[in-house]
Amino acid sequence: MITANIVKVFIPATASFVIGILFAPILTHYLFKYKVWKKSVGKTALDGTPAIEFEKLRTTVHAGTETRTPRMGGILIWASVAIVTLGLWGGADLFSFQSIDKLDFLSRSQTWVPFFTLLAGGLMGFVNDLFDIQPSGERGIRLRTRLLFVSLVSGLVGAWFYVKLGMATVSIPGGGSLLLGWLIIPIFILISLGIYAGGVIDGIDGLSGGVFGAAFMAYAGIAYFQGQYDLAAFSATVTGAILAFLWFNIPPARFWMTETGTMGLTLTLTVIAFMTDTLGGGYGITALPIIAFPLVLTVISNIIQVASKKLRGKKIFRIAPLHHHFEAIGWPPYKVTMRYWIISIVSAIVGMTVALLK
Repeated sequence: MITANIVKVFIPATASFVIGILFAPILTHYLFKYKVWKKSVGKTALDGTPAIEFEKLRTTVHAGTETRTPRMGGILIWASVAIVTLGLWGGADLFSFQSIDKLDFLSRSQTWVPFFTLLAGGLMGFVNDLFDIQPSGERGIRLRTRLLFVSLVSGLVGAWFYVKLGMATVSIPGGGSLLLGWLIIPIFILISLGIYAGGVIDGIDGLSGGVFGAAFMAYAGIAYFQGQYDLAAFSATVTGAILAFLWFNIPPARFWMTETGTMGLTLTLTVIAFMTDTLGGGYGITALPIIAFPLVLTVISNIIQVASKKLRGKKIFRIAPLHHHFEAIGWPPYKVTMRYWIISIVSAIVGMTVALLK
């Protein structure tokens, strides 16, 4: 049984990686053919003022990349996951092969919801990226609209957790629990928005792939040790797809993840954190800010920067979010990326330990 469960996790993960690797040249061909990149450059700071320091980086460290590196690389991730997930589900349903049936991990109790959020977020992000690459210089869908979408989707998912799955408490390390009742819904929305805001970490070649890969790998391990093998297989499948994306995203990046990747991944990461909390007999929510520490750090640096400019009239960081600050003070992009990878791996290990405490 142990061997069967391990196989159920690793074969789909390997399949999504292989499919991603094979699909990438096709995706690359069409992204370059249709010039899926920004047609005009420029960026504003978080408070709406001109991003002077970022423009310096754009003309030196990242010279020319904004108008020659395709966006929408996140398609590779959710498309690979969808092919594996639906392929195993359809294969198990259409064919009477016991081996395929054992690999099918699409289940109502564990993976319907995270699969839905991955696709919903990916499609919404895809629409945003379509606007972002228009010659007219559009800057994607308005942020308030994207936040509203994340709020609506997470509200529906939060209601599913509360009404359908009966989740009304959050586990607290040490053996306790916090009864939230219906408040689990707005809390889920707030956490989803917070993690989504960390998606702007997709700003340096190779950075977002390493961060998200470590996070989903950690939750795959957590779900496995909780006995949620379908969820573990799904999380591992996402990890495999992210690693395939990362293969082509390391410097110099063939394409960037952008919203079609980050929106779906951040929403799904929050869902899996809740699935591995009281429903799995662990501390998945408490572990989330640890496992996703680079994302949390990104959001915090943005908040600090805006607050300092509003209250003190000056900045704390040269550029926010933090990874661009390190570039601005002289760190080469590859050094920022590698050190974030190290932090992500350590955070994943610590977070797994916390989530599995008994």
